[in-house]
Amino acid sequence: MDFLIDSFLSALLLIWSMDPELLVIVQVSLKVSAISTIIASVAGIPAGFLIAFRSFRGKRLVITVLNTLLAMPTVVIGLFVYAFISRRGIFGAFDLLYTQKAIIIGQVILIIPIVTTFTITAINRIDDRYRKTALTLGANLFQTAVAIIREARFGIVASIIVAFGRVIAEVGISMMLGGNAKGFTRTITTAMALEYDKGEFVLSVALGIVLLMVSFGMNVFFNYFQGKARV
Repeated sequence: MDFLIDSFLSALLLIWSMDPELLVIVQVSLKVSAISTIIASVAGIPAGFLIAFRSFRGKRLVITVLNTLLAMPTVVIGLFVYAFISRRGIFGAFDLLYTQKAIIIGQVILIIPIVTTFTITAINRIDDRYRKTALTLGANLFQTAVAIIREARFGIVASIIVAFGRVIAEVGISMMLGGNAKGFTRTITTAMALEYDKGEFVLSVALGIVLLMVSFGMNVFFNYFQGKARV
């Protein structure tokens, strides 16, 4: 018990002192996670809207596939992307392996199904009378879409937050595609795994605290967004 308390107190001191190594790790993790989330949102939100808004053959199959991809293990995605960007892969000439770009590619594949399915759910919950009323009042398709997305904004923002939380806590893809290079591709989770293997718990605990603080901050933002929008 004393060991745990000592590690926790030392971790707090490490955070308070703004340790350079810790800051670089957090910076890399936030950077790749934010870029991955933005790309996945730009692709996933319109895709989710179109799937929910339109009727087409195979729609149920598409939703089933997306739901299946939600449970895709990160190591499978890492292996899949590795096969394409390794030296023997068709994108090997771009030297993407063991770079931040490689991590971003894998993370985007991981969270696009999350953003898309959450958006579909959020759109489906909107009463169809909104769409019919907008069309009756003379709105075109784009204006109708904006009105529906506005009504579904809480669910869509929740999908973005869930996606960001998924990638910042992800370890398999970052380890397989990033290589855990110090100061370059080492993220919070891969650094925690490394420090654990070395038996050095102080930095690992400090990074765990930072990870929890980031998660808490995202939830505070979402609650503030919800409350402000309802005032």
